[in-house]
Amino acid sequence: MSSPSTSAGYYQRHIFFCLNKRDDGDACCADHSAQASFDHCKARAKELGLLGRGKVRVNKAGCLDRCAGGPVAVVYPEAVWYTFVDTHDIDDIVESHLKNGVVVERLRLPPDVGR
Repeated sequence: MSSPSTSAGYYQRHIFFCLNKRDDGDACCADHSAQASFDHCKARAKELGLLGRGKVRVNKAGCLDRCAGGPVAVVYPEAVWYTFVDTHDIDDIVESHLKNGVVVERLRLPPDVGR
């Protein structure tokens, strides 16, 4: 028998960080400290006890094809795209969205931003 938190999926929320590095000089998330932001997010979520089945998963991703807005991350199942500048922004995403389900509007990536 599954619990309510896992009945819709294995994780309540799943965040993917683009860590792609382009060798041709084009804009890419790796040039904007994406790895450090991923590491910070994972550590903060762990510190708050948010990780694990029925909770949150923090994952690395290759190119998410929204390079012009980089660095970027996306949270599912809501499909909310974020851009961020520093660890304070990551803390806001973790506390507000991953923990409490409230989208951080100021960090939302505009829908027309692509590659």
